[in-house]
Amino acid sequence: MTCTAYSCQLMKAPAVDETERPRLSKAAVVECGLALGDAEGLEAVTIRRLAAELNVTPMALYWHFRNKEELLAALADSVWSEIDVHVDETAEWSVQLRNLLESLIRVLRTHPCASPLLIVGEKRSSEAAMVATETALDILHRGGFDPAHAAAIARSALFTGLTLAMSEPGFEPGMAEAERIEHMRRSRVRLALLPPERFPRLAEAAEPLTDCSNPDFHYQVGVDMFIAGVQALAKR
Repeated sequence: MTCTAYSCQLMKAPAVDETERPRLSKAAVVECGLALGDAEGLEAVTIRRLAAELNVTPMALYWHFRNKEELLAALADSVWSEIDVHVDETAEWSVQLRNLLESLIRVLRTHPCASPLLIVGEKRSSEAAMVATETALDILHRGGFDPAHAAAIARSALFTGLTLAMSEPGFEPGMAEAERIEHMRRSRVRLALLPPERFPRLAEAAEPLTDCSNPDFHYQVGVDMFIAGVQALAKR
């Protein structure tokens, strides 16, 4: 059943059983939703599925969320709240920015469903998202950037983290480990068999382009490039 159908059902449905209200907290629904999204993808996060996981009726969830959009917004806010916004005041501003970006990436790696949540949620203004953005802007202010440049860099930092998470070699949400390994193996073979006279660099890079055994390297290079670019802007 779609979210719209649920909303229609809500308007026509009888009152929710009061005995279910104390059994279910908003935090419990969000925790379950994130766990389900991480394991099976956001498509699996439906009112009916969550109700089954929590052993309540679907109507019980409407005490906390009027629709799936509100639920997903709460999941995004929970992800934002996991980012470490504490700043080491003794460190250089570029180190502070790196630490904030690396914290974002750690959260994105912890929650495979987080990237699409934050992409959609970037257009909303949750408390946790505003705190993280304020922290980034303050760091950039200390780095000498005016509001226009700071805003552009802060936005780029978010999408750098999202892009790195979604482009991690082998990143296939909802795909079983064995399927993922086989998918990468086939990609490696396809690249290695390219005609070397036409695609010499692709052929020689077949292994690193499809290697998912060292994701830390993928993130390190991405963060290094971003921070180096921001430092170069600061010098200008």
